[in-house]
Amino acid sequence: MSVGSCDCRPCDAVCACGWSDGCVETAAGRVTRAKTRWSWRDRLGSWAVCWGVGRMRYPVPPGLYAVGKPGPDAPLLVTANYKLSFDHVRRALSGHDAWVLVLDTQGVNVWCAAGKGTFGTAELIARFEASGVSKVVGHRTLVLPQLGAPGVAAHEVSRRTGFKVVYGPVYAKDLPAFLEAGLHAAPEMRRVGFTLRERLAVTPIELVHRFIPALTLLALFVASSGLGRHGYRLEAGLCAWIAWAVVCNTLAGIALTPALLPWLPGRAFALKGAVTGAALGVAFACLWPFGRLAGVSVGLLSVAACSFLGLMFTGCTPYTSASGVRSEMSWALPVQGAFALVGLLGWLAALLV
Repeated sequence: MSVGSCDCRPCDAVCACGWSDGCVETAAGRVTRAKTRWSWRDRLGSWAVCWGVGRMRYPVPPGLYAVGKPGPDAPLLVTANYKLSFDHVRRALSGHDAWVLVLDTQGVNVWCAAGKGTFGTAELIARFEASGVSKVVGHRTLVLPQLGAPGVAAHEVSRRTGFKVVYGPVYAKDLPAFLEAGLHAAPEMRRVGFTLRERLAVTPIELVHRFIPALTLLALFVASSGLGRHGYRLEAGLCAWIAWAVVCNTLAGIALTPALLPWLPGRAFALKGAVTGAALGVAFACLWPFGRLAGVSVGLLSVAACSFLGLMFTGCTPYTSASGVRSEMSWALPVQGAFALVGLLGWLAALLV
C-alpha cells in the first residue's frame, strides 16, 4: 500500500486513511460516506504520486460511496478507483449531496483507463449491478466523466441498466456548476485545457523516471572522455562540462519542451523537442571549450535527446491518440537514432583523432 491509499471499507470503525466519514444506511446495505475535505494524508499521497512514489499502487476500493447526506434523488456520479481521481471528485462535491460509483480501473485514472478499456462498458454494468445502485437512487440518470467516454458504449449501458447516460464536465472542479445547472455542461466545461501548470504537472515524475538513465549516460560519457591518443586521462573541466550538458538536456527535454509546447513549431512532439534540442545544441557547439568537433557532436546529441524526451511526452497530453503516437514513432525514432549515431561518432573522433 502506498502513502494515502486505502483498501478498507470502514463502516464500523474510523478509517485509518482519514477520508471516511461513517456510513449511510440504504436499501442496498451500508454505504461508506466520504469526506469532502482532504486530510494531511490525502495531500501527502497526492504529492507522493506526482513524484512517482506508489503511483501504480494508489487505489480505493471500488463500489458505491456517499457524499454529504444523499437521498434517492441525489445525483449519481461515476469515477475511477485511482485515489487521486476519487479525491478530486469528493473535494469538488463539498456542500453537495451525491452518490459516487467507483469503478475498478486497477488504480488507473479515468482518461488512461478509458483508453485501456478498464473504465469501460462491462466494468460499469458489472459494478452497477454489484453495488445495487438501482435500489438506492430513485431516478434513472448516470453521470459519467467526459474523459471516460472513449471506453463506454452509452447506448449499451442504457439498454442493460435502464439508466440514461449523461456526460459531465472534463474537470471535477466544474461539478458544482454542472449539478446546479441541472446536469447541463457549459461549452467551456467541455474543453480540455492544457495550461502551463498542467503541462508541467508530469515533470516531477519524469525527473524520477529519467534520473537513472541520465546518470548512466553521464557515467558513460565521463568514462569515455578519458580516451585519447596518448592514453587514458580524465580531466575535471571536461567532466564538469559533460555533467552540465546532461543536466541541461534532461531539463530541456522534460521541462522546457512542455513549457514552450504551444509556441514550438510543428505538430509532432518529436519535432517540438528537436527544436528545443537544436537551440541548446547551437549553444553547446558555440561554447564548448574542448574543440569544435566535440561541441558540434554534443549539439547533435542534444537534438536527439530532447527530441526523444519530447516524443515520450505524447502519453501525457490529451491531444494524442494511440495510432498517432505509433505513426510519429515510426519516423521519429529512426531520425533520432541517426542524430545520436552521428553525434557519438563525432564525439569519439574528437577524442581520438
